[in-house]
Amino acid sequence: MTLNEKHVIILIEEGVDDREFLYPFYRVQEEGFKPLLVGTGKGTYKTKMGMELKETITPEDYLKGNPDLDGLVGLVIPGGKAPERLRVNEKVKELVKKVLEKGLPIAAICHGPQVLISVNALKGRKATSYHTIADDVRNAGAEYVDEAVVEDGNLITSRGPSDIPFWMRRFIERVRG
Repeated sequence: MTLNEKHVIILIEEGVDDREFLYPFYRVQEEGFKPLLVGTGKGTYKTKMGMELKETITPEDYLKGNPDLDGLVGLVIPGGKAPERLRVNEKVKELVKKVLEKGLPIAAICHGPQVLISVNALKGRKATSYHTIADDVRNAGAEYVDEAVVEDGNLITSRGPSDIPFWMRRFIERVRG
């Protein structure tokens, strides 16, 4: 694969929620996009249920090989325990900031908005998340909305696994233009 092919980045780390990873992983392929699994540079990661995922490319190598984000159509941040680890990685944050600056769709579900909080992307926006981090979303300057899908600009947020079909439908609509 070359990085100028149409692709979607899916952020991964230890403890990523299987459902919130697998649904987008297959859904973007159904739409003809290549999923790129980007983590923190560890190589392999175990999901919450123990499935092993292999990183496609590190955030450093992605940014080095594709500084203009050519071919990238969107970014997905699944929940689980992964966002807690992703949000402290400077290269992951640099990548997310570049995607934000370019205005590409970013879909974050469950605890995924923690990454958006760490790059100061929620201030003055509407967003949702898993209910246990609603205060974090509010404290980051967002208006918390308890709905299945909340879209504000290029951010598409969702509460949790039961909302996945609605969340992914909106993300796919956005990446399709």
